[in-house]
Amino acid sequence: MARAIWSGAISFGLVNVPVKLYSATSPKTVRFHQLSGKTGARIRQKRVDPSTDEEVPYEEIVKGYELTPDRYVTIEPGELEALDPKATKTVDIEAFVDLDEIDPIYYDHSYYLAPTAGGAKAYKLLLDAMREEGKVGIGKVVLRSKQQLAALRPAEGVLMLTTMLWGDEVLSPERVDELDAVAEAEASPRELKMAEQLIESLSAGFDPTTFKDEYRERVLDLIERKAAGEEIAVQPETEEPAAAPDLMAALEASLAAVKGDHDTPAKKPAAKKPAAKKPAAKKSRKPAGAAR
Repeated sequence: MARAIWSGAISFGLVNVPVKLYSATSPKTVRFHQLSGKTGARIRQKRVDPSTDEEVPYEEIVKGYELTPDRYVTIEPGELEALDPKATKTVDIEAFVDLDEIDPIYYDHSYYLAPTAGGAKAYKLLLDAMREEGKVGIGKVVLRSKQQLAALRPAEGVLMLTTMLWGDEVLSPERVDELDAVAEAEASPRELKMAEQLIESLSAGFDPTTFKDEYRERVLDLIERKAAGEEIAVQPETEEPAAAPDLMAALEASLAAVKGDHDTPAKKPAAKKPAAKKPAAKKSRKPAGAAR
């Protein structure tokens, strides 16, 4: 059974909806420890004062904010605690906005919200009303002693809370110098049309189960093989300089490959037909691509 990591209420206007918060994601990664290459023993990290070369006990360590190299403002734990946001145990909704107004770059971590005892009716009411209006609630919540900007949105039978980055935490693309060349670049109408056809040919519904973390799977396979005593021979890869891409040739080859994948089953019985019929088959496809 899932364990709630927070409990409180959604607050909008004078309405309170009692809820519990559950993790909605579980990122997978392969974690390694640092070991001594000679003995295999795990490395211990020590807090050492470089001016004395002595280890500093944890209780003697304080926080410092660097102003300039080797110049710090020291902050005591009590001073920070006095500034901690008040744990109000509420998701305070300040505005309802359209979902398409939120750039996904602002999203951080996602959670499921479930009603607590006696809150199912108010929960369902809010869920249905938000879905009918097509709105997302934007507000603030304190999680783990940290105030977070958050989006409350309706999903299939559940309200979801997604923490967000603050406005000053998202960097402007104007700081990327290489983007200046984009304004001067211009594709030909034919290149644009072919790119649109390629995108349309590769378009499909989103099914996250079809995408796998192949690198993580290879790492876990390597660990299992080495744990079983297998010796792994690593072949160094030689990097060959990549030639400058021919955009039109790349588009034509990509479209041909996609069409070949789509037409392979149907072309097997057609191989015996006279070659004169092949141009007619191509003509039938071109208007279909243009019509899209």
